[in-house]
Amino acid sequence: MEIRVIIPCYNEQEVLVATYKKLTTIMTKDSELQNYHYNLLFIDDGSKDLTIDQLQEIAAKDKRVNYISFSRNFGKEAAMIAGFQHSQNYDAVVMIDCDLQHPPEYIPEMIAGFKEGYDQVIAKRNRDGENLSRKMMTRAYYKLVNNFVEEIQFADGVGDFRLLSQRAVKAIASLDEYNRFSKGLFEWIGYNTKVFMYQNIERQQGESKWSFAKLLNYGIDGLISFNNKPLRLMIYLGLFIFSISILYIVYLFINILISGINIPGYFTTIAAILLLGGIQLISIGIVGEYIGRIYYEVKGRPKYIIQTTDLTQPNIRYYDEK
Repeated sequence: MEIRVIIPCYNEQEVLVATYKKLTTIMTKDSELQNYHYNLLFIDDGSKDLTIDQLQEIAAKDKRVNYISFSRNFGKEAAMIAGFQHSQNYDAVVMIDCDLQHPPEYIPEMIAGFKEGYDQVIAKRNRDGENLSRKMMTRAYYKLVNNFVEEIQFADGVGDFRLLSQRAVKAIASLDEYNRFSKGLFEWIGYNTKVFMYQNIERQQGESKWSFAKLLNYGIDGLISFNNKPLRLMIYLGLFIFSISILYIVYLFINILISGINIPGYFTTIAAILLLGGIQLISIGIVGEYIGRIYYEVKGRPKYIIQTTDLTQPNIRYYDEK
């Protein structure tokens, strides 16, 4: 049995060696207990520090380690799909972050679940002890998204830390869309799934690559990627405002017939203009978001470009050593 662990990394020179040592210690011991061979594939997402130098040094000493390095920073979603596309011949693949906030100690439990027959074995984060405001915002977000999305449901605490069987990896790799939201794609492909809880830990070294703006954009991706309800909501909102406007016009007409023409309500007029203008801008923004996604899809650009790798057969669409 062949198991591969995919580790996306971006500017991780401070923690990379520690991550490698911890993974090899755990995987070497467990591979002997559960009788399998393992490989580590690091995806360098265009790091600007010494990440790629460290990876090349590690890979030169350890034949169980491979790496892919992008020509620039394409984002974590690109790093993940690159890992999946280059791992379709493995019996199972584990996705884990490089910063050790995903505890590698749970990988043996994932592999045991795979041997039980599960195609996805998911580590679900326990939010006990987290900031109350963050927990409330997260719950509100998932409630909002799940009310919009019909095909699938998003679970709070479920992310990228998981094992996928070979057929699940091939299913993910076959979804060749440019704008990717892997949390939703994992749910969309289905298959029999096992979930267990784990306690998230703080990042021990380096800095988080997820700013508030990135988290906000990622949340919008989740809302937009799997439904067109925002567009339909705009139609309903437009019909509602149109109905209110008709009723208000009828009211003004009756009032003129009864009381004559009064002094114009400048405040009401300005407020109505601002309200409608705001709604129009929001509506245009929503439509623009969908059109922008179509624009990126139809251009057909690759999701990433490989600058260097030690894999013997990289995907030629994304890499040309010449």
